[in-house]
Amino acid sequence: MITLNLLADSIGTGGIVGIIVGIVLVLVLVVCITSIRIVSQAEEYIVEFLGKYRHTWGAGIHFLIPFFERVSNKVVLKEQVLDSKPQPVITKDNVTINIDSVVYFYVFDSKSFTYGAVNPLNALDNLSATTLRNIIGTMTLDDTLTSRDIINGKMTAILDEATDKWGIKVTRCEVKNIILPKEIQSAMEKQMKAEREKREAVLLAEAHQESVIKRAEGDKKARILEAEGQRDAEIARAEGEAKALLLRKQSEAETLKILSESNPSPAVIELKRFEAMVELANGRASKIIIPTDMSEMIRKSVAFNEVTGIGDVTPSEKDIISKENDDFCCDKEAQENHLKELKSR
Repeated sequence: MITLNLLADSIGTGGIVGIIVGIVLVLVLVVCITSIRIVSQAEEYIVEFLGKYRHTWGAGIHFLIPFFERVSNKVVLKEQVLDSKPQPVITKDNVTINIDSVVYFYVFDSKSFTYGAVNPLNALDNLSATTLRNIIGTMTLDDTLTSRDIINGKMTAILDEATDKWGIKVTRCEVKNIILPKEIQSAMEKQMKAEREKREAVLLAEAHQESVIKRAEGDKKARILEAEGQRDAEIARAEGEAKALLLRKQSEAETLKILSESNPSPAVIELKRFEAMVELANGRASKIIIPTDMSEMIRKSVAFNEVTGIGDVTPSEKDIISKENDDFCCDKEAQENHLKELKSR
């Protein structure tokens, strides 16, 4: 105390006042600095004046009135994810399953989010759990496993409507996982195994049927192609024979034409006839039909008679009669006289 008095006496009254003013200025500077608030992007600050809502600060720099205003809540405007824990749910066919869901949301009204519910995130979590129980309770186990899109759509619509007064916008709800009891899971595995075996048997039967059909179609096409090949071969063979016959006939016609133009002698003609007879005799036919002029030619030919012994030099009565008929065809009496003359000889 004595030291302070001595210090005060040494400084004087003016010095004390200066120190106090300096301290006050430092305190004011510190308060001003602490009253400056910088709000980041995608955030909002809820400011209260003497405990009452005054305004909402967006992104940027702001000044807070010391001792009268305060920031009651800092709200994030980004989309957030609420991951619920697995919870037991009873289906319509009395099967207890555990389901956990995920809710995507963002805050569109910071004032409603701050003053609408005591703990908006906890309220949203409980609301999603009760909504999920209500939806699953109206569906069977099979529908629950195969209708996730329907469950997600219903939950999104219900939660979005219920959280509007909290300043929350629910954008999407997803069923994350469905945990089945071991008994139900074992039964489903057996059912799936039976269905797979059934599908395998059906596929094998269809494959066998298809292979049989394909084989039959292949055999059919092969027979068709074989028949077409035989047909084409017969047509080609017939065309070849026709062309060969045509060429042979044309050759014969040209030969006859050459013979007719060369004026052959009777000896050559007789020789050609004998050649034709030889060709007829060389055939395999058991009967040979000889033209009448050919037989006449054979009887008249001395060389042929000498070789074969067929025919007779002395004419018979019928030959004489047939020969004389040419001269006495119109005189019957002359024919009888001539016949008597021959007999007297």
